[in-house]
Amino acid sequence: MKTSIDDFRVKEGRKVNLKKWPTVVDPVYDGKQPYKKILKAHTKSLSERQSLLYAANRYSVLVIVQAMDAAGKDGIIKHVMSGINPQGCQVFSFKQPSTQELQHDFLWRTIVSLPERGRIGIFNRSYYEEVLIVRVHPEILKAQGLPPETLKKKSVWKDRFKSINDMEAHLHRNGTRIIKFFLHLSKKEQGKRFLDRIDNTDKNWKFSAADIQERELWDNYQSAYEDCLSSTSTGHAPWYIVPADDKANARLIVSQVILDTLKGLKMAYPRPDDKRREELLSIRKHIEP
Repeated sequence: MKTSIDDFRVKEGRKVNLKKWPTVVDPVYDGKQPYKKILKAHTKSLSERQSLLYAANRYSVLVIVQAMDAAGKDGIIKHVMSGINPQGCQVFSFKQPSTQELQHDFLWRTIVSLPERGRIGIFNRSYYEEVLIVRVHPEILKAQGLPPETLKKKSVWKDRFKSINDMEAHLHRNGTRIIKFFLHLSKKEQGKRFLDRIDNTDKNWKFSAADIQERELWDNYQSAYEDCLSSTSTGHAPWYIVPADDKANARLIVSQVILDTLKGLKMAYPRPDDKRREELLSIRKHIEP
């Protein structure tokens, strides 16, 4: 890749101003065919590394994808993970919490969906919704049945950031590697994609009036994202702000980050001990013609 993935990583302690982060950069591909070739190479390598991850059974990988509407979350998951064995990968999309989920703390419903060792888990939206959409819509927080003293605290969002950071540090210590992507879409590009969803009958199902209502709160969301990214990007669970106006480029950046993370893990296929090797050789003799 022509661009270093570190260009998109939010360093721990860095104050994020999204206006200073690009939504489009020079592409890492030189045309449609080169794009397909690079993505195919990435997916092939991801498949090989995922098989090793599964066999080694020591680590798990959690990929979190957050973004404004129409930023391309589903496309990222579909194209980047297309070569992964479905048995070793799980995708969860988190919508409005159920009545049961609201009876627990805000992390509970996602914790029960964390990937097992040897597997890759993908969260299409995540527990970060609790410091994003809930922050933009405070009426949601008031409906969560929290103690009055919690609701009155001015530090409610800082407290939630701390809960998230503590949980992610715990997961890291126990072998889960967390990669977090914010697909950084411009408001202009979002408008174009919304119009395409309206004009293209095959995409009408993707659009709802609620999308426009949320678009009107664009600045509120940008502010919430800035605080979230600044407060929860750590050395062991970094955020990557991925320019998302170019879908193809975003997919290549995301796939490279995931691939680099897998390559950084100390993994090897399990080797049988002498006793197991003797057993296998004995079995082999019975199979040989």
